[in-house]
Amino acid sequence: MDGKMRWSVADAVDYKGFPADRSKTGGWVPAALILVIEISERLSTMGIAVNLVTYLGGTMHLPSAESANVVSDFMGTSYLLCLLGGFLADSFLGRYLTIAIFAMVQALGTGTLSVATRLPQLRPPPCNSSTTTTCQHADRFQMGILYLSLFVIALGTGGLKSSVSGFGTDQFDEKDEKEKTQMANFFHRFFFFISTGTLLAVTVLVYIQDEVSRSWAYGICCISMLVAIAVFLTGTRRYRYKRSAGSPIVHILQVVVAAVRKRGLEYPSDIALLYEDCPEASRIQHTDQFRFLDKAAIMADGDNYVVNGGTSTPNPWKLRSVTRIEEVKMMIRLLPVWTTTIMFWTVYAQIITFSVEQATTMERSIGSFQIPAGSLTVFFVGGILITLAVYDRMIMPLLKNWKGKQGFTNIQKIGIGLTLSMIGMVAAALAEVKRLSVAREVGPAAARRGTTLPVSVFTLIPQFFLVGAAEGFVYTGQLDFFITRSPKGMKTMSTGLFLTTLSLGFFVSSFLVSIVKSLTAGREGNGWLADNINYGRLDCFYGLLAVLSAVNLGAFLLCAARTKPQTPKAGVQMESKVKSSSIDEDDVC
Repeated sequence: MDGKMRWSVADAVDYKGFPADRSKTGGWVPAALILVIEISERLSTMGIAVNLVTYLGGTMHLPSAESANVVSDFMGTSYLLCLLGGFLADSFLGRYLTIAIFAMVQALGTGTLSVATRLPQLRPPPCNSSTTTTCQHADRFQMGILYLSLFVIALGTGGLKSSVSGFGTDQFDEKDEKEKTQMANFFHRFFFFISTGTLLAVTVLVYIQDEVSRSWAYGICCISMLVAIAVFLTGTRRYRYKRSAGSPIVHILQVVVAAVRKRGLEYPSDIALLYEDCPEASRIQHTDQFRFLDKAAIMADGDNYVVNGGTSTPNPWKLRSVTRIEEVKMMIRLLPVWTTTIMFWTVYAQIITFSVEQATTMERSIGSFQIPAGSLTVFFVGGILITLAVYDRMIMPLLKNWKGKQGFTNIQKIGIGLTLSMIGMVAAALAEVKRLSVAREVGPAAARRGTTLPVSVFTLIPQFFLVGAAEGFVYTGQLDFFITRSPKGMKTMSTGLFLTTLSLGFFVSSFLVSIVKSLTAGREGNGWLADNINYGRLDCFYGLLAVLSAVNLGAFLLCAARTKPQTPKAGVQMESKVKSSSIDEDDVC
């Protein structure tokens, strides 16, 4: 019996629902099959996002600002729908089914987009390049089909991103030292696959879109996802499946609802009288902050209900334990930093919209080869990879030898990233000043669509590289911050909270573009964000973003000064004992 227990994973089951056999399930092979889905998702999402603005402006004839907003809304919706995917995975479907279903949804979306970009009836007639008159914009039906395709892709992306990384880590047992090390390596390889998918998207896929056919490129995305699904399903018998502990969103709502229901009750004279049902080893000590939530733990008549067998159990919508309440408080403490990181993703949105649109007007030839405008984002990805390599191989060893530290703290990483993104917007404004001066010299000819200005596209490299380097710090810093500062039972929720900063950053970008366009539009409708950027003042818009980034950086520093690592709680102090005990992780509280 003891030998059988050693070969099984305590908190995981196989595809038949039996305890997972360590020798037959989990490990690198199943994890690799899951990563195939991730590389295909990145290929599709980023391949569409980084070059969509050129399609909207050049083929669908949308104004510059509207094109940028469509891309921002597409990316924002993709990340916002991660919350829906996470909720479905935690509460109903499980991660395996969530991945399988939403991968099919994304394949359907890319297939629809391939058809939408192929049929001439679904796009307006080409412009007459010999005139400077306004081209015919896409009509509502044409835009409706395009929006439908993008929404379906966003839905698929949201479902996949919420579960792929989690299901990958499910294949490793934290209680086994060897597998725990493998899990740490999995995160590095996961990020490598994200970067690989993005590199393929901004180079190979963008080239196919510009030089061969967009419908062919999007068709490749559809086929690659179908192949990835087939590969993913081959691992069904070898995967480990974790039992769901329920949705953290529901737990948070239960605490809030219970506190509101008991808002009229008096606090007990002793906090020991507050309700607590978690084992002592996993309890979180009571704190005085956000005391209004403590009322959810005040015991009163009617808190219990009777279930089958006559057992009386607390109604979770009326009574919650101190530990559950403290978990919610820990999530609330994340919000100041969460708020001040949204601005970075607003800056990020400009790199895949207006910066790409700038590139379309500039000289992009190297000999006889012309660089696709969307492929300029390769310098953005390069900024990420070079930053991570330099940090891992140079900065970390230097700090370890100098101050005995393992590297920058998560707060310091975020601060460095926010500073670099602010400098990136300054660089973008200066590059645009130079580009606009050339456009003014060209004169009326600059108004024609497809006009190439005699200024090198490599002028844009600093803004791409700086914002890419900033993401290398902000992304890893945010992920580390939200995971390490959140309660153990809400790691999935904290990851979702992190992803919402990306979503809101894109939506803030869309809102800001609309406001600036409305406020600065003159009699001719040009303003800062003109329909043709050669007649606008994109440099002023970048300058505004630099100023907002500086203000946001100041707010972040104030929040960071007041954000200190959590004092060790009872549950945290005993964590290693809990892991080595026979209690399942999901049954601790």
